[in-house]
Amino acid sequence: MSNYMEEARAIRASISGLAEGADDEKLIDNMAAFPHWNPNGVDYSTGDILQDDGKLYRVIQPHRSQPDWKPANVPALFVIVGGDWTEWEPGSYAKGTKRKHFGKKWVSNVDGNIWEPGAPGVYTWDEVQSNAD
Repeated sequence: MSNYMEEARAIRASISGLAEGADDEKLIDNMAAFPHWNPNGVDYSTGDILQDDGKLYRVIQPHRSQPDWKPANVPALFVIVGGDWTEWEPGSYAKGTKRKHFGKKWVSNVDGNIWEPGAPGVYTWDEVQSNAD
């Protein structure tokens, strides 16, 4: 049994190394390496990366999971790991996340960004191109 534990520790270390050294695109390309969110009392630490509903999330606040704290619904605990110019949808985004919205491309300039890109008076997204692909 100790061989299994040693293998598990090595795999966990490998995943942690991937999470610490990779850009968001590499993380998304390796989504299968990350565990699924578990609502049943799992202790999550700041920086942990997990998947839920086909997206990757980074934990921004340590907590113990519970069923009503689904990553997409709790921007105080999770941010969506950015991808390459996917469509914006409500959620919490990390600094540097790329999104398309209103026919334009935007990059989040703050962590925990919950604001809609291009909305009047919102300065948490930088427009980087006038026409989205």
